[in-house]
Amino acid sequence: MDLGHPAPVRPGGEAIARVRRLFDPALRDAVSVLHPWGARMAAFTLGWSDVDGRSHDDGGGKGLRPAIALLSAEAAGGEAEPALPAAVAVELVHAFSLVHDDIIDNDERRRHRDALWKAYGVGPALLTGDALLALAVSQLAARPDAMGYLSSALVELVQGQTADMAFEHRSWAGPDRVSTAEYVEMAAGKTGGLLGAAAATGVVMGGAPELADRMWEMGRDLGVAFQIVDDMLGVWGDPHVTGKPVHNDLRREKKTFPILAALSARCTAARELSAILVSGATDDDSVRRAARLAEEAGGRAAAQALAERHLAAAMDVMDAHLPAADDLRALCDSLVHRVN
Repeated sequence: MDLGHPAPVRPGGEAIARVRRLFDPALRDAVSVLHPWGARMAAFTLGWSDVDGRSHDDGGGKGLRPAIALLSAEAAGGEAEPALPAAVAVELVHAFSLVHDDIIDNDERRRHRDALWKAYGVGPALLTGDALLALAVSQLAARPDAMGYLSSALVELVQGQTADMAFEHRSWAGPDRVSTAEYVEMAAGKTGGLLGAAAATGVVMGGAPELADRMWEMGRDLGVAFQIVDDMLGVWGDPHVTGKPVHNDLRREKKTFPILAALSARCTAARELSAILVSGATDDDSVRRAARLAEEAGGRAAAQALAERHLAAAMDVMDAHLPAADDLRALCDSLVHRVN
């Protein structure tokens, strides 16, 4: 996979565009109930307006989670429309998590412009994130069969995010170093939980609740693959494409899979990489060299291979249980073979 060049148009993108025409009005309607100031900040973070409140629709985020919810409902033999509350709920949770993540990580840019906290301040951004979470819960409050999966995703998201932050305080070498198995468990919660909730609530609302547990696990596998690719983009991606600076994870000592896998190799590049990381050097030359050494030590190849294995596990669930999953399969494939 070439992370430095634009990706071709994929069938997954077409599926997203189709369900997004159904989803966008429902999301806007949900956000419209907020206090005017909160609605203005929500509109900014969702990509609907600029910092001054002027209409400036940049297309928002990728819309992946709501698309998974709606396409899961269709793939199970139902219609997309009944799953709209689930789609809105998972997108609002995702938006809430990004607002808070940018504050936690001190990331000033999101989708090629200021992060919400940078544009409006930390306090207003926290309040907006809380409002988005409250709206998400309200979408499924009357459907406990679906709400259970969203609640589980919220717990897993917080647990995974906590583990991810705790990893930053652990050493790169020695008995306390983070294992790749610990990473996978973290990613399954931090990223996989919400993708699992999207798929599970989609089939519940679409009329196939008997598939919900299997779809929950499918989404968790997909989330691990998605997070690994996200980590790869953080090391080797093009910031002009991703909209976020490269090498920030290395500077913050985040324990990402490509780096952990590279460190486990028995080669000169792995030893040199370990020396840089243990030294704590975060200047531009050091982090660029660390990225090169991680690739030489096999970290990039190992990350891509593991992402493919988890994608295959997700695909196996669809093959076994979903009669009309072509669009969902294409979307899931596009999540792992992407450049942003």
